Amino acid sequence: MSGQRDVIDLDEGDRESTEAGGVTPDRSLVRRRNVRLVAALLAGVVLGGVGVNELRDARDERQHSAAVSLLAFPASGGGGGGSGVEGVLQMDALLAVVNAGPAPVTLRVVAGQGPGVGLRDAGQSRLLRPGGVGWIEVELRLECANAFGSEPLVVRFSVETADRRAREATYPVAVTGSVWHRGAEVPCEHLR
Repeated sequence: MSGQRDVIDLDEGDRESTEAGGVTPDRSLVRRRNVRLVAALLAGVVLGGVGVNELRDARDERQHSAAVSLLAFPASGGGGGGSGVEGVLQMDALLAVVNAGPAPVTLRVVAGQGPGVGLRDAGQSRLLRPGGVGWIEVELRLECANAFGSEPLVVRFSVETADRRAREATYPVAVTGSVWHRGAEVPCEHLR
């Protein structure tokens, strides 16, 4: 038992190989390797953070360009006449549309249907810049007896956003008391 050691020396192998070969480990070489390893890890963290930030910015930009917010109101009522159906007036009018969204949109289709009121665009497309106003020519079909109730006309817009995707938006348009209502009063009197 006297030949056995009570303590195990973990450096024993290194010491023996160093003594045998006459080479001592270069601590500056080990330090340089550690510095390079830490530098590579830091570079990875920085590049990963930049990449995540770029992805987040790109996603935010896509959402920004896809947002649609439109406002609409009757702008003017024009000439019109009977439709061949008793008590129904057809007239040409203008609908003012405001782009309240953050990106430009192109109006493709405008249509609406409500109690006694129908609306459709005249077939033109129009680009609306953010904050811009466009006047859309529309054809109104009014049932004189019940077109001017308390419910608004829900107008549907089909638009193309800056990312070239088709989107739908709706907006309630008050017909009662509008220029359309005033423009239809006299002709409706003659149709009843």
